[in-house]
Amino acid sequence: VLVAEGRLDPQAPVSRYVPELAGSGFGDATVEQVADMTTALDFDEDYAAPGSRFLAYARAGGMFWRPPGDDSPATVAEFLRGVAKQGTHGEAFNYRSPNTDVLGWVLARVSGQSLDALLQDRLWSRLGVEADASYGVDAGGTPTAAGGLNLRLRDLARFGEMMRLDGRLDGRQVVPAAAVAAIRRGGSAAKFAATRVGYPLLPGWSYRSQWWISHDAHGVFMARGIHGQAIYVDPKAEMVIARFASHPLASNRLLDPTSLPAYRAIAEHLLRAR
Repeated sequence: VLVAEGRLDPQAPVSRYVPELAGSGFGDATVEQVADMTTALDFDEDYAAPGSRFLAYARAGGMFWRPPGDDSPATVAEFLRGVAKQGTHGEAFNYRSPNTDVLGWVLARVSGQSLDALLQDRLWSRLGVEADASYGVDAGGTPTAAGGLNLRLRDLARFGEMMRLDGRLDGRQVVPAAAVAAIRRGGSAAKFAATRVGYPLLPGWSYRSQWWISHDAHGVFMARGIHGQAIYVDPKAEMVIARFASHPLASNRLLDPTSLPAYRAIAEHLLRAR
């Protein structure tokens, strides 16, 4: 939305908006590279490995318990400043949650609002939601952009339906149509295919501004969270699926063999029923 309004330059380096990150691996990455997860960082999104950098990151965000004597970063901002560059930005897609927290920091800095206030102003007050939402925060009181948003399932579905309708809901333009169109066009399929982590059930897909884009005949695009959280938008079938889950396995790569065929089967059933 801020890009569509001309307030945020996606080609600007992150350090223009957040000078505190100038010395980190994010400093010379563009906002677009951060949003599209094509940054080159010394960080692996390994949810289960003992002693992984992800564990220290999750503790910094207040998502995991911090044992006595733990001297890892105490806040997300502190952790982000310590992430180093590894390689060349813009060459390949690699999903890394800290990118989303950097993006949240940029949005807060550009808008002059905390992330929760920005969400309330731009979405929650405009979607006709049925309940309040809440964010998890780190020890410094900063909302964790990459996770920790708590809301009702029907409100998640309202957000997905707004995206399906090109930014409109109940006759109101919630976000600019240009912002949704930019997402639905997708990113680079070549960069997506160059990821170090394979997605065998997502051939030809791409990633754009925090969304997963199928480029298939249905125009499917998704928001995908760990342990099975999902928004699945199928414009051809006029269908949105909002899903909460608590699968014991975190990665969607382990869930896709069941989830994706199920979503498509529902879409095909709706198309046949017309």
